[in-house]
Amino acid sequence: MSGRALVVGATGISGGNVAARLLADGWYVLGLCRRPTELDRRITPLAADLEDADAVATAVRGTAPTHVFFTTWSRRETEAENCDVNGRMLQNLLDAVSGERSVRHVALVTGLKHYLGPFEAYAKAQPDTPFSEEQPRLPYENFYYVQEDVLFAAAERDGFTWSVHRPHTLIGWALGNAMNMGVTLAVYGAICRETDRPFHFPGSREQWEAVTDVTDAGLLADHLVWAATTAAAENQALNIVNGDVFRWRRLWPRLADALGVEAASFDGAPAPLQVQMADAAEIWPGIVERHGLRETDVQTLASWWHTDADLGRTIETFTDMGRSRRLGFYGVRDTESSFTRLFARLREERIVP
Repeated sequence: MSGRALVVGATGISGGNVAARLLADGWYVLGLCRRPTELDRRITPLAADLEDADAVATAVRGTAPTHVFFTTWSRRETEAENCDVNGRMLQNLLDAVSGERSVRHVALVTGLKHYLGPFEAYAKAQPDTPFSEEQPRLPYENFYYVQEDVLFAAAERDGFTWSVHRPHTLIGWALGNAMNMGVTLAVYGAICRETDRPFHFPGSREQWEAVTDVTDAGLLADHLVWAATTAAAENQALNIVNGDVFRWRRLWPRLADALGVEAASFDGAPAPLQVQMADAAEIWPGIVERHGLRETDVQTLASWWHTDADLGRTIETFTDMGRSRRLGFYGVRDTESSFTRLFARLREERIVP
């Protein structure tokens, strides 16, 4: 099955990967983002600031999408602000496509902060693991909850089906994405190698020892397309992770080998990347020049704060995939390969040495 897909956030890690999957499957793809300058030439670019309702309405007018994939978000200082801006962004988009009278399905990408809580209350609750879609919402403001309620109301108003997708940490190709641990670790490894620094695990003892999982961005793309075209998955919230689990104490030295650095021993004390990499902006231009890399600002590539948040948790975090399996989705990925394939592409594209 194929159709006319509107990918909102088409330059991001989620949107870019689902757009690539849709193109491979023969879909007509429209890509909406603020600056659609680096989209695949097969994607019809649409430019709009999602906070501007009139601009969004103008951008989508006459496009008649059959399927919408909403894969973007905007970070603010407080969760109250996050709720306001991210709720309005989705509302503006759904109001705009409502006038097209063409939408059959809307897929919304959120994440495991549904279970962990927003950044202000991150991991303060002690939710049971593995995380299950049946678990109740936490008693905190959370823009994921606001977005879900916006989606549900629009679906009832306009008669489309929906799916909500909850990945864990996303690993995959994207540049300038605020949530890409894989690129962040590749840049960290390159700086450590070039400056003879130790490759320290930056997070907590709990994360070093605990069972956890991640989500390959290509697998998320498969999941999005499957849910959008499978009757059994209609109107479902769905976790999506690779399907394997690991411990960082085992994976960290393997990632170090893949990056050509030696893993430092872990003494149990967090070593946040925001502290370790405080001078990265001064160091990176020299690395780019020495190795003939593409001119990319290190702050665009690496998201120190987000990787620190992921690896600094003090609770166990892994996910149940039972609901998707029961509904017929059997996709899996090997987590170590998710990282190493990304590292290889970053070298091929001359992003890291």
